[in-house]
This record gives sequence, C-alpha cells and structure tokens, in this order.
Amino acid sequence: MKPSPIEPTIPLDRDGVHHGFLRLPYSRDDSAWGSIMIPITVVRNGEGPTALLTGANHGDEYEGPVALQELTVTLQPADITGRVIIVPAFNYPAYRAGTRTSPIDKGNLNRSFPGAADGTVTQKIADYFQNVLLPQTDIVLDFHSGGKTLDFIPFAAAHVMDNTLQQAACYDAMQAFNAPYSVMLLEIDNVGMYDTAVEDMGKTFVSTELGGGGSASAKSIAIAKKGVRNVLIHAGILQGEMQIDPTVNIDMPDGDCFVFAEHEGLFEPMLDLGEDVTEGDVIARVWPVDRTGVPPLEYKAKTSGLIISRHFPGLIKSGDCMAVVGHRVD
Repeated sequence: MKPSPIEPTIPLDRDGVHHGFLRLPYSRDDSAWGSIMIPITVVRNGEGPTALLTGANHGDEYEGPVALQELTVTLQPADITGRVIIVPAFNYPAYRAGTRTSPIDKGNLNRSFPGAADGTVTQKIADYFQNVLLPQTDIVLDFHSGGKTLDFIPFAAAHVMDNTLQQAACYDAMQAFNAPYSVMLLEIDNVGMYDTAVEDMGKTFVSTELGGGGSASAKSIAIAKKGVRNVLIHAGILQGEMQIDPTVNIDMPDGDCFVFAEHEGLFEPMLDLGEDVTEGDVIARVWPVDRTGVPPLEYKAKTSGLIISRHFPGLIKSGDCMAVVGHRVD
C-alpha cells in the first residue's frame, strides 16, 4: 500500500484541543509547490472511543459545516473521554466552490472510496480517510443534505446490513441523533460510498439528510447541532444527557420508493415534503418548456407513504430523481 501524501499539521493522538489542517500537496498553475489545506480539529482527553465527524462530503450541503464549526470552538477536553476528530469540510475544494463535486477533478468524494494515494485530488482525500483516519475510529457521523438539486424532510439515516449486530449499533446511533424523522435508507448507488467504506470496516455509521436547495435554515442547523451532541453522548464520549424528542420512523423497502423523470421540462410538484401519498396518486407533472397548449406528463407514486424527498430546481431532466416515498413504521 502506497503511503498517503496527506500530512496533518497537528497531532492526532495528543490530549488537548488542536486546530490545524490536513495538508495535501497540489501543484498547479498558480502555486507550483502549493497545497490544499483541509481544516481539522482534534479534541482528546485520555483513552476512550474515537468519533469522526464530517461535513461537506458534498460541497453544497451546509448544516454539517455550521454545526461542526461551532463544535470546534465549544468542545473542551474536560467535557469528553476519548477523542473527537472534526472535519467540517470533508471535500474542501468542492466546499470552497459551493459545488457537489470537486472543481479540480470533478470527483464526487462520496463515490471515490477506497481512493488512491497516487490518484486524483479527490481519490487522495478518500485514501487518507480510508487508510489513516477510519481505522482509528469507532463511530462516524457524516452530515448530508440535498445540496442544490434535492430537498429532504430532516432525517437521520442508517442502512440495512447483513451483520445484524452492526446494523443494530447503527440504528441505535441514528435514533440517538434524534432528527424529526429516522430513516432506514435504501441506497440506489452505494459503490464507492464513504458509508460503504465505514460499514465494511465494521464501524458504527450514521448519516443525515437535513434539507436541501443549496442552503441551510435555522431549524435544520439546530437539528444538526442537537444531533451531533446526542451522538457523542450516545458513544460514551461526551458527558451530559441526550435531548430526545419524538421522531417518525421511516422505512424504504424497495426501489418502488423512487420516482425518476423520463422527460425533461418544467417541474410541478403536486405534493410537498412530509405529505401523505397513496399508490397511483399523481406525485408530479412535467410541462414542456418549448411550446404552449400541450398538457403536462403525469408521474404517479408506485407505493403509498409520505414524501421524504423531492427534486428542487424548477426544471428537470430525464434521469433526475423526482421524488422519494418512505413508509411509516410503527
């Protein structure tokens, strides 16, 4: 295995609070011996579990970066037992550009694992987490929202896994996060995902979808701040009592939960996030953009439940995810 070119500018295993960077050499036109400086904070107090907290895996998702930035200035060693590694902007080039993928190599970090030490910038970031940070970690919280193209009800998520004990640990961490909704998430494309890399190592993993549209709200940020605190308490790292409010449990049993566009045009949602839908209901309509006097194309729900996600921009393309329906679980 080739060594990673990334070097931390701070110690990862020393007690106290340490703020610094993951320095990735990157030679380019405007800086021949330049580097990409990915901000990182490590807070440690003796032996104990390690939590790895990441935001901006996709660069246009902001609840995680805000909540984690605040944690870097409020979390103190006396508050914890063990270690917390905080990376508010996981895909730092994408985060600075406000884009889902990296402007350097167009890499989608959440489809780039296990990465490569001698690969592209995005692959090098993935490789460092895969081979350096994740092996040291017990529990991982990776913040997501819909970015510029999707919007979600605010939920924490875990995945169905073959290892039932590991699935139970992830489910418990999801419930501890205590978002307004808790979803057993069906991934439609898990190849190369950070989630998959973490789970394949046997680690406890919890993720979120807290909103979307390429921005954040006071409400969605508050959910993120409460959730990260709860997860750290649940992991036995942070002192204190969890704040637990009612959550709606959601399941996604199969591919019928997804509705994909097969045409391009003007997108008209017929139901809003969180609303109930019955199989066969019209979930959205697509109008032509190049002429008048033509009726819209109707898209119908293939299953009953509630709308947990929807396309965000006003125009839609063939292949875009139009809506997602989840099933309430008692």
